[in-house]
Amino acid sequence: MSRAILEQALSLSATATTDFDLNPEVVAALPPDRKLRPAAVMIPIRKGEAGLEVLLTKRASHLKHHPGQVAFPGGKVEESETPWQAALREAGEEIALPHKSATLLGTLPSHETITGFIVTPHVAIVEPFEPIPEAGEVDEVFTVPLQFLLTPENFTIQHRMWRAKPRYYYTIPYGPYYIWGATARILRGLAERVARCG
Repeated sequence: MSRAILEQALSLSATATTDFDLNPEVVAALPPDRKLRPAAVMIPIRKGEAGLEVLLTKRASHLKHHPGQVAFPGGKVEESETPWQAALREAGEEIALPHKSATLLGTLPSHETITGFIVTPHVAIVEPFEPIPEAGEVDEVFTVPLQFLLTPENFTIQHRMWRAKPRYYYTIPYGPYYIWGATARILRGLAERVARCG
């Protein structure tokens, strides 16, 4: 996997995604006038010993939204900032990423979450730095090989009961980490785009 292929994949057209993509009946029932709060995340990619790898976080177990889940660094977009600025700020707060260490490669289509956020995912190359998890928000920072995350065969579809009906979603387990929900769906979208580049 090369930076050039990533940039090519990010230049391809694609539609927005949601946490309900595998549940079309839920998508059809969503009110068209729903108010979504803007958020942004960063998919930080760095050069590791075995090639390119993605930095991910395990959210603190006491958080109100998605406690204990695997996530990208990110959060709400403040009124005074762009989504990219929000992603940089949140990555600095959550994993101590220096702002000047990240180079934006491109953005993925927006993603709507079950909790009412519209998320802009940014793919960035980051220079070497020492990740430090912010104790109030992040329990752990870990890495996953980019090639693993870009291999469609590594994704599975599972379900849980939600409002008395099965809700289907993507997962991409890695070692002790269970990556699912919005994080897995965003990664699946990136994997699909890379696959289109041959």
